[in-house]
Amino acid sequence: MIASSFFILRVSSFALVALMAASAVRADLTSEVRAALKRGEFEQAERLIRSYQKQHGATPEMLEALSWLGRGALDAKQHEKAESYARETHRLAVELLRTRKLDEERRLPIALGAAIEVQAQVMAARGERSAAIDFLNQELGRYRQTSIRTRIQKNIHLLSLEGRPAPKLEGAAIPSGKPALLFFWAHWCPDCKNMAPTLARLQKEFGPKGLVLILPTQRYGYTRRGEDANPEEETRYIESVRREHYGAVADAPAPINEENFRVYGSSTTPTIVLIDKQGVVRLYHPGEMTYEEIEPRVRALF
Repeated sequence: MIASSFFILRVSSFALVALMAASAVRADLTSEVRAALKRGEFEQAERLIRSYQKQHGATPEMLEALSWLGRGALDAKQHEKAESYARETHRLAVELLRTRKLDEERRLPIALGAAIEVQAQVMAARGERSAAIDFLNQELGRYRQTSIRTRIQKNIHLLSLEGRPAPKLEGAAIPSGKPALLFFWAHWCPDCKNMAPTLARLQKEFGPKGLVLILPTQRYGYTRRGEDANPEEETRYIESVRREHYGAVADAPAPINEENFRVYGSSTTPTIVLIDKQGVVRLYHPGEMTYEEIEPRVRALF
């Protein structure tokens, strides 16, 4: 009897360990939802979210996943669904903010920032650009002192910056009477490094004609493999990355300043900004560009 009980206890222990291991390797809700969206399984993605919500309520993890559902619907041009998911995410996030600060953990800012972004993009897609900009400016005022300020500013710029004077850049002067290419990059960003040959080619082709290349960056508090670093250590690391990956354009100014990223809304790296000889923005593009995509836009500055 004792041996039998011991056997049952041992089997139960093994089962518990196996269950814990399975839970540890199971993807989190956001990963599961994103995978379902990638397969085009929108109903499955929503079922996952609603099941989780029924068990756990509106947690930051649930809201992050719901924000991806809004983004997925927007990408599929299902604007009514995108707006509905985004508004729900926004409302539930604001409710959570009654008892916590936005930046206490990482998921809630992602969810709220995405909800604001999707709502504005839906308005713009409907031809309501002015309303979208007003909405974004309202949210910018509300969340200016939080981490989502940069993301909101990015969306304002996407709708309104082209054709307007370029904002001031700290640490490097935007030249007067010459066109400029601002390339916002991060030391950890692979897409930025992928563009290094394109930058070098543009500099070689258009530098003699007067193109000025500026490479603003900022600190993130860590270096390689996410190792914590103080400002001095990270600055040295940034310089080493610049020399290694951007050696062909190493003479370009590379100011390190967090405010530049906020003012230009560079929540996506790289962010590319083209400025004409009169100091007017002619291209604002969050994300990577090929040489074939950017070369005609640079040539048009001359």
